[in-house]
Amino acid sequence: MPHPHAYEHILFTLDNGLAHLSLNRPAQLNAFNSLMQDEVRAALEHVRGDPSVRVLLLTAEGRGFCAGQDLAERTVAPGEQVPDLGASIERFYNPLIRTLTELPLPVVCAVNGVAAGAGANIPLACDLVLASRSASFVQAFCKIGLIPDSGGTWMLPRLVGMARAKAMAMLGERLSAEQALGWGLIYKVVEDTALREEAVALARHLATQPTLGLGLIKQALNASPGNGFEAQLALERDLQRQAGRSEDYREGVNAFMAKRPAVFKGC
Repeated sequence: MPHPHAYEHILFTLDNGLAHLSLNRPAQLNAFNSLMQDEVRAALEHVRGDPSVRVLLLTAEGRGFCAGQDLAERTVAPGEQVPDLGASIERFYNPLIRTLTELPLPVVCAVNGVAAGAGANIPLACDLVLASRSASFVQAFCKIGLIPDSGGTWMLPRLVGMARAKAMAMLGERLSAEQALGWGLIYKVVEDTALREEAVALARHLATQPTLGLGLIKQALNASPGNGFEAQLALERDLQRQAGRSEDYREGVNAFMAKRPAVFKGC
């Protein structure tokens, strides 16, 4: 049975190797306030420290995925000190993006409805992103005089090219799910009514796979933009050595030779 953890602004369950974290401030389009940031951080720390977790699924409740930062926490009355946005990024958004990219296991994200601001870039830090047909991605930062954060300025040029990245960041236009798919931002578009079911099915499939090896694949691919060719070859050698010592590799070979389904343990 799923094991629920009590939070106010997120839903978090663990079930047969699948950790499911769902943003749950639907009335605010799941915009981040301080409490939700703290709860997401706590849930991800649990994922990182629990060896039974083999895949993370990130979803959201209601009609939108995430509207980014809740600006109700950012309003400043005349004469008041302007909040330090850099401190907010350093405290929450940067660690969140690092955690999603560094987790040694697959991270699946299902985007329903609008994903704006940080909410448009958090999915890009995940490994397999599904979006509902009605979903959209908006780099809304420029509309309030800010720059894309949560890794946006790093990921967007690498995913869509500099010309499109600049247009997205400077114009803040809504990008449809189909456009996001065509531009290489996401993995798949599904019908709205099928999104959650398909995302859960994908995550459950991944939880049965050799997830140590999948984590090493993720590590190698994430390192490749910053590596030269020789450095990447050396990294492949080192990670393959590690993968070749795993129980899953031994099981995979034995199952293949015996013509039977493999039973992977993620180690």
